[in-house]
Amino acid sequence: MIVTASLRIIIVSFFLIMANASVIASVGALDIIRRADEIRSPNKPFRYTVTVLEYKDGVNKEENKQILDISMRFMKPEKGMPADARSLARFIYPPRDKGNIMLSDWYDLWFYTPSLRRPIPVSREQRLVGQISNGDVIVTNFEYSYSATLAGDKPCGESICHELVLLRKSDAVTYPKIIYLVEKENYHPYQASYYSMDDKLLKTVKYENFQMVLGEMRPMKIVVRDAKHSKGYSVMEYSDARLESLPESNFTREYILRGVK
Repeated sequence: MIVTASLRIIIVSFFLIMANASVIASVGALDIIRRADEIRSPNKPFRYTVTVLEYKDGVNKEENKQILDISMRFMKPEKGMPADARSLARFIYPPRDKGNIMLSDWYDLWFYTPSLRRPIPVSREQRLVGQISNGDVIVTNFEYSYSATLAGDKPCGESICHELVLLRKSDAVTYPKIIYLVEKENYHPYQASYYSMDDKLLKTVKYENFQMVLGEMRPMKIVVRDAKHSKGYSVMEYSDARLESLPESNFTREYILRGVK
């Protein structure tokens, strides 16, 4: 009986330790993903220019180029203010695309061009340029979109990274699973690998060219490589980032019918 009682104590203690470790890992993963999100984009309305470039196999000069001017109204709930996640993407290059607009409201996306009578819904997965999809040019908040589990540590370049497994919280989120590497030393996002429903690698995203922007060292270049076309790749280069708070009414389908500046 004494042995049995001791064994029970050991077993119960073991499960309590394992449960506590699971909670600690969960909290740790949430903190890591939150800090990395804050580096990828400020928790304030802001505006930036993104230049999207496509490079074909073995070619050093870009094959295609697109420039968008994007206003983000992304804010986490803070000081009694509700969360918000809306954006306006204005097409400014090439000239034939000027006047086109994409409006994002959380996971819904609409496209408008002056030749249309009204905005039409479009898929976030639809290709924009090269390996870049419509949804890629709009900053995604991983904390809101994914649940995170800390898988351990992994070498990344000259650093050591936290390796996190992200699983989408809703079918409305574009990618079902992401393996996310975040540098341990400074919480800089290093790489994100996107997977399909059947766990096949779709593409990898590498965060580069960190610069002091809006009070934080942020990645100003993102390199995207498609798993099926490993030699070709696409690049998103960010510039002219500044804080800007537009009225909520600007982020509506009714507003973009009148043209957006």
